[in-house]
Amino acid sequence: MIIDCHGHYTTAPPALAAWRDQQIAALDGTGAAPARADLRISDDDLRETIEPNQLRLMDERGIDLTIFSPRASFMAHHVGGFETSAEWAAICNELCYRVSRLYPERFVPAAMLPQSPGVDPATCIPELTRCVEEYGAVALNLNPDPSGGHWTAPPLTDRSWYPIYEKMVEYDIPAMVHVSTSVNPAFHTTGAHYLNADTTAFMQLVQGDLFRDFPQLRLIIPHGGGAVPYHWGRFRGLAMALGKPELDEHVLNNVFFDTCVYHQPGSDLLFDVIPARNILFASEMIGAVRSVDPRTGHHFDDTRRYAENAKLSEEDWAAIRENNARSVYPRLDALLRSQGR
Repeated sequence: MIIDCHGHYTTAPPALAAWRDQQIAALDGTGAAPARADLRISDDDLRETIEPNQLRLMDERGIDLTIFSPRASFMAHHVGGFETSAEWAAICNELCYRVSRLYPERFVPAAMLPQSPGVDPATCIPELTRCVEEYGAVALNLNPDPSGGHWTAPPLTDRSWYPIYEKMVEYDIPAMVHVSTSVNPAFHTTGAHYLNADTTAFMQLVQGDLFRDFPQLRLIIPHGGGAVPYHWGRFRGLAMALGKPELDEHVLNNVFFDTCVYHQPGSDLLFDVIPARNILFASEMIGAVRSVDPRTGHHFDDTRRYAENAKLSEEDWAAIRENNARSVYPRLDALLRSQGR
């Protein structure tokens, strides 16, 4: 089985974006606030956006199941306040849940949190609880920078984040550390902000001692870890300078990386530097890079090809494509077992 741990609903029906535009217009005083009931998306609408897009590509690439969350750039936690984010998160999470009900063997939901700049992260717990208990979410997405590229939030090791971590440990679910849209013109959203955030989050974890307080906490750093594998020696040296243990002991029992790296040399580096036990297969297909690479004739985000072309043992490839996901996402493993898989 091949499990893609990083999928977003980037092809949601246009009605969703139109509703969001109305919500934002109301905040600007240029329109009336929409009611949640104003958003009408049928099951057929969902099928029409999933079957020719994510599902088609999954079938073509032999991907069996995707952990599916709201579109990352649409989270936009910098817009409005907590009430705005709470309503928006509830709508987006419900759509991903509905997709998982339509295709229960192909998609499993992960939750977007209603984060907001300067607001206590504990306010996200009711939505997290609802998504796990009612929607069967197996993970959450945690934005370390709700400000949208201005980095006003404290580091992930700060105690203000602890209520979310406590709930994650209680539910035995991991978080993917994933930022949203950048409104800072210095940082392109997908080309700079995403990768900067991956690198920044890892360094925050190196600097702190979060996993001493939460030894069972599991975090996935996407996009191959940003600059982390490429600069592994730098991070090892910095950990030494900070008086921290070796990275294997300090972070690698709790931190994992996905395979959303869109060329063969970069993928090879990831597989060479990071232990196979810490790598999860992912593609983030129909995401930041949707085009075909003219050098290969294949889509940049066809990450299965890079893994299969790498010099991985069968044991390592089995861990990356399936076994690690079952371990990092215990609720996913339980669901698959209930389905006889």
